Amino acid sequence: MVAIAFRFPAGRYHATPWGRHVNEAEVEWPPSPWRILRALLATFHRKGWEERYPVEQLDALIEALSHKLPTYRLPPAIRAHSRHYMPQGRLKGGREDTSLIFDAFARLSPEAELIVDWSVSLTDEQRSLLDGLLGDLGFLGRAESWVEARLLDAPNETPNCRPSALAVDPETGEALEPVRLLAPISPAEYGPWRSEVVTAHGLNAQRLKKPQQRILDSLPETLAGALRVDTGDLQQAGWSLPPGAQYVTYQRPYATFAPTPAARRQRQRRTAATTARLALAGKPLPRLVDAIRISEISRLAAIKKAEQVNAGHIPPVLSGHNLPANNRHGHAFYLPEDADGDGHIDHILVHAPAGLSAEAIRALDRITRLWDRDGGDWQVLFEGAGTVAGVSDSIYLGRGHVWHSVTPYLHPWHAKKRFGIAEQLARECRERGLPEPEDVSVVPRVNVGGMKYRPVHFHRFRSTRKRLPQPDTRGHFLQITFPSTVEGPLALGFGCHYGLGIFRATEDQT
Repeated sequence: MVAIAFRFPAGRYHATPWGRHVNEAEVEWPPSPWRILRALLATFHRKGWEERYPVEQLDALIEALSHKLPTYRLPPAIRAHSRHYMPQGRLKGGREDTSLIFDAFARLSPEAELIVDWSVSLTDEQRSLLDGLLGDLGFLGRAESWVEARLLDAPNETPNCRPSALAVDPETGEALEPVRLLAPISPAEYGPWRSEVVTAHGLNAQRLKKPQQRILDSLPETLAGALRVDTGDLQQAGWSLPPGAQYVTYQRPYATFAPTPAARRQRQRRTAATTARLALAGKPLPRLVDAIRISEISRLAAIKKAEQVNAGHIPPVLSGHNLPANNRHGHAFYLPEDADGDGHIDHILVHAPAGLSAEAIRALDRITRLWDRDGGDWQVLFEGAGTVAGVSDSIYLGRGHVWHSVTPYLHPWHAKKRFGIAEQLARECRERGLPEPEDVSVVPRVNVGGMKYRPVHFHRFRSTRKRLPQPDTRGHFLQITFPSTVEGPLALGFGCHYGLGIFRATEDQT
């Protein structure tokens, strides 16, 4: 028993059946026995096997495989084609003439294997030769049908394509699809058949006409010789069927070319972006003490760009307007940042715990410039957006137990007895899902660019025309100690969306 596995790494098998025009877009599937044997012969003669094995041994191998018709195990495949215009090498109407060509092929998985079984016995030398030829086989069918072939140790136990005249599976009653494949006749039949042809066409005469001579030249003495004849010579001699070949009806499943639904690939769900970072450039850069002013113009710039790129629609996450009551702090915080510690704002961190929509990110990406009424003018570069972990360069995105004020904290409610800064901070933390601080202490000054600043050195008022209730106009610097680790950014108190009440994870500085 001889079993061969063919795999097509390109996922395509191109071959036009004998006698069919290429534009019929027909595919010879499975590969005919005649095609497979001719591929072995071509490999032997074109890849130097004549130096290792005698031709007689190859002929014996080919004739041994010609004694029986093989069976096939067909992998799932679909019929496909491409079409293109082939130049004809002449002009037509002043332009190059072309002809529409169909390129039909069977598409199958590059990992799928076509199994071909011959119920014949080979000698050890023939088996070794066949194994070597299969290893050197580069293509089967047309040149673009790359193939990898190997000799199997075990036969194919469940063929689904057999030579038969009965178009019904006798075991299952399933209807089958007949297909004609070209196969060599047996070596024992070839000699008598050839003699009949020679006699019938007078090819044994002493003097032959040229057409007769072409026919006789394409009729070698042996079956293996007949399989070697070039296709062009066969066509020139006028053979409608190659000498030594016959059509054999095979029965293959009707679903041979039925498309099989592929498992839909699960799209990886992206984690929603919550944070974007903008870089500022210009001389001089705005001072950190003006954080609330820079935050306000950053928000206005984002809203303006959103109107432009979203056809007038302003994402609520940027403006903070028209949000549900339970989303008081899910919209964007505009947090000015002094990353290099020189006392000037060089970045703006835009953080929205509820997530930044694609529209919002697109608007932030379009901001190229900020300016204020006092003549400040700065270029803006969008550094990127993502999750907190994805925008890790910001100094506000640390983790820790102890947090220290960067900008003044203004308590959001009016202070009362037993409702001072510590109590208001505890209430804010509860409402935001943060642990209540275990310690809150006031820090008189903070270091800004190498100088000590008090809260009154910072701007602490919104520039809105509305008269906003502002329970705290002075502000404090605080050091907050939490009982567990808190992840930044952290902004609390009045104006926390506008650069006030920013904290940074740090060590104790009291």
